[in-house]
Amino acid sequence: MEQATILRGMTRDGSARILVINSRPIVNEAIRIHKTSPTATAALGRLLTATSLMGCMMGEKEDRLSVSVAGEGPLGKLIAASDYMGNVRGYVQHPEADVPLKTNGKLDVGTAIGKGTLTVLKDMGGQEPTNGTIPLVSGEIAEDIASYFATSEQIPTLCALGVLVDTDCTCRAAGGVMVQLLPFADPLVVDQLEKNANSLTNLSKQFEKGLSNEEIAAIALSGIEYDLFDELDVAYRCTCSRERMAAALHSVGKKELRRMLDEQLAEGKPEELTISCHFCGNSYCFTPENLEKLF
Repeated sequence: MEQATILRGMTRDGSARILVINSRPIVNEAIRIHKTSPTATAALGRLLTATSLMGCMMGEKEDRLSVSVAGEGPLGKLIAASDYMGNVRGYVQHPEADVPLKTNGKLDVGTAIGKGTLTVLKDMGGQEPTNGTIPLVSGEIAEDIASYFATSEQIPTLCALGVLVDTDCTCRAAGGVMVQLLPFADPLVVDQLEKNANSLTNLSKQFEKGLSNEEIAAIALSGIEYDLFDELDVAYRCTCSRERMAAALHSVGKKELRRMLDEQLAEGKPEELTISCHFCGNSYCFTPENLEKLF
């Protein structure tokens, strides 16, 4: 079975770090769960790919990160969440929404998302969660992620993302590259990185040809000495559970839960509450007895 992997490395002089992901298995799992249209697949796939890379840049086991895109386009809101290893999950508000192709024949993710904002929320263990929100630059995701890092974290970042949707609506290829400048980066290295960026404009095609993460890294860092550190196995992984759903219901309060049960009865439905997870579609059923035990 194909495995999604993230490769991590750094230029030998410490000017920049690089992360490369082959995210095709993650995107195909998202398609299976959400039954996404081709444009929704491209949008959510890019967001999952970028969020996975951002997640694995966090340092501690308890760290969590989510990236949400709230646009005015037909896709509605998109959200992806990652753990510190890069395991990721996500959803799109209107997975069935689609728009006409661009004149060049490519999927029009920018139009499908529309004008709006991108928000990054970081939960770093015991610290207070931090968040940063920026206006969307293009809605194409990669430029918006780069803009977030430049604006909110003052880190010059190259972000290239690609999702290639097959004629049967599965994902034929998907991946991403993120290169971030570190403090006191050598201007000569920066110039070379900018030149190399042009070679990453059609990233999904390069993954489709079978290029490995190492070969993609070699393109991004061509002419620069670098070291590769490790490669992580990552996946589309939901963290929902009956216990978490029960906690969410408890926070609603006993009175409101009783009202919801009464509504069910008034509509001729069973006296129970069923909650479905946005990220994986799993459903959890709670009877009045189950709810009583929560309190």
